[in-house]
Amino acid sequence: MTKPLTPFKPSSLLDWEKAAAKSAPGGDVNALNWQTPDGITVKPLYTADDTKDLPYTHTLPGFEPFIRGPQATMYAVRPWTIRQYAGFSTAEESNAFYRKALAAGGQGVSVAFDLATHRGYDSDHPRVTGDVGKAGVAIDSVEDMKILFNQIPLDKVSVSMTMNGAVLPVLAGYVVAAEEQGVAQADLSGTIQNDILKEFMVRNTYIYPPAPSIRIIGDIIEYTAKHMPKFNSISISGYHMQEAGANQALELAFTLADGKEYVKTAIGKGLDVDGFAGRLSFFWAIGMNFYLEIAKMRAARLLWCRIMKGFDAKSPKSLMLRTHCQTSGWSLTEQDPYNNIVRTTIEGMAAVFGGTQSLHTNSFDEAIALPTEFSSRIARNTQLIIQEETHIGAVVDPWAGSYMMEKLTQDMADAAWTIIEEVEAMGGMTKAVDSGWAKLKIEAAAAEKQARIDSGKDVIVGVNKYKLKTEDAIETRDIDNVAVREGQIKRLQEIRSKRDQAAVNAALAAIKTAAEDNSGNLLDLSIQAVRARATVGEISDALEAVYGRHRADTQKVTGVYAAAYDSAEGWEQLKKEITEFAEKQGRRPRVMISKLGQDGHDRGAKVVATAFADLGFDVDMGPLFQTPEECARQAIENDVHAVGVSTLAAGHKTLVPGIIAELKKQGADDIIVFVGGVIPRPDYEMLYEAGVKGIYGPGTPIVASAKDVLEQIRKAIAS
Repeated sequence: MTKPLTPFKPSSLLDWEKAAAKSAPGGDVNALNWQTPDGITVKPLYTADDTKDLPYTHTLPGFEPFIRGPQATMYAVRPWTIRQYAGFSTAEESNAFYRKALAAGGQGVSVAFDLATHRGYDSDHPRVTGDVGKAGVAIDSVEDMKILFNQIPLDKVSVSMTMNGAVLPVLAGYVVAAEEQGVAQADLSGTIQNDILKEFMVRNTYIYPPAPSIRIIGDIIEYTAKHMPKFNSISISGYHMQEAGANQALELAFTLADGKEYVKTAIGKGLDVDGFAGRLSFFWAIGMNFYLEIAKMRAARLLWCRIMKGFDAKSPKSLMLRTHCQTSGWSLTEQDPYNNIVRTTIEGMAAVFGGTQSLHTNSFDEAIALPTEFSSRIARNTQLIIQEETHIGAVVDPWAGSYMMEKLTQDMADAAWTIIEEVEAMGGMTKAVDSGWAKLKIEAAAAEKQARIDSGKDVIVGVNKYKLKTEDAIETRDIDNVAVREGQIKRLQEIRSKRDQAAVNAALAAIKTAAEDNSGNLLDLSIQAVRARATVGEISDALEAVYGRHRADTQKVTGVYAAAYDSAEGWEQLKKEITEFAEKQGRRPRVMISKLGQDGHDRGAKVVATAFADLGFDVDMGPLFQTPEECARQAIENDVHAVGVSTLAAGHKTLVPGIIAELKKQGADDIIVFVGGVIPRPDYEMLYEAGVKGIYGPGTPIVASAKDVLEQIRKAIAS
């Protein structure tokens, strides 16, 4: 006969502290605490005492404040939607990928557009010669959009489009393509990102200044509320903030503050909050901070419910935050890239544990190039395995009741709310963005993070610890930018030759008048223009004629990188060498950090500029979106020793040789050029042959690249 278990006397927290002190560093249990970049203390042990005073530990999923999920049954009844965010140069190639992905288990289409499209340029514009078809699909007109969705039933398949700057012609093109497929606007489902405030902070694919950009958002919310009831009119994105360097608390706070601003805008259009708020959605990055990412998503639902109650929303759909998530692209490493499969799996699980409604998992090779079919299949199957094999979805919010998770959820909510209140004190997120304050907060966090990695305080396996002696080559996707652009130009010429030009002119004039008079609805007018076969660039130009094109300030933070790095090996020695250079040459080494083409992702450029300045270089920041000719002219005028080109969007094969040729043409081939960012290894030889003096891929410690740049400058002077 089995004996009953002997009752035991519970140990006290004091007993644990005494036991833990025996192995804790210096006998101090507090030394085991981890201070997150968000300012949150994560302890090694949580008990019931940590949650006894928390107000939300006994809530249920599907009910206010929705901490445990927006739906009562969550994945136990309906799993999250598996999405594959992709766009491959041409509409034809992208369409083939989407159809294969849907056949292989994908449940929705997520479209990545090229940078020319994002910035409202047609493919034949001279400023985008190196950008067409790179990092996404080129869309110039509704004819491209029809090819993009060929044989994809738009009344059945939801479509997510990451588009902000050229949101009007792109969304209009989708609507008209669906109409010509026989699908009514009321039957369309999906999401348009339409989140311009974060573009001014981090991603920089804006076109117009903040005020008219906010007007465009209001018009889209208004139109879709009336005509597209199944379609999400805005996806308020924190993803790009974290990718640009924001910690979880900053990402959460700024994203919700953006959401507040958009709700105010829609209410200002005369819309009832419960008439549109249920169609707002969110988009989070999921990085390698596993516990905090789960806590962030639970805290987000709590805070959004609180915010919407402040707008007197009554409907549960208005109060619940629904979200898409994407695993981090920034956490992917060029070195030892198969490690990225593990990283993406862990991040995908955090998104699921946090209660996402849809998920995109990145491919392991995206730190090197656009994903291949092989890597995309692994990324998609990662979700299928979590969804079909693990039974994780059988339990609604399995972390509920965890002493740790409940406390971290509240800590994350409190940290974010403090930042939100700071934003409100400034007059709201538009003013916080306009002032540059929000952008600098994110850039400071990015510089601090990079310094912790470069100094070894934060471990990245295969990069700054457990490194391979030699790296095996992997297959990468290469885009023939010249061929893609030629094909797009040919299609543009055909469209323009066949359309009714008078009808196009009238439609564009109507858009311009509505922008000037603040009348009408700009999405409605854009749809009419697209039906007449107006192009993305033409509609954007009509608005730019009234609103102008926004130009960002190029501020940079100082001192942050040095403060986080200063104890690391080599820092002081390199500072000494730079001082000696200045004494010998009569001035400090001067570099210009540049972004060429339409690639606005400037995290790497800003971090490098900050670190180089902290080391003692004189650093100039070139404005975003320069042509090689403009960059060369500024470098010469500023009398720099070197130009550093930061590249993320695969335009390096065209743009980097372009800047070298322009420097030579303008009589300044003594200025050296170095390149950093996402560059496939097979392209290195071509760049070196073009005249590049240094290439620094993802994971290169900044001190190492700075030392090499200094040496190259010395060589150039000596020769």
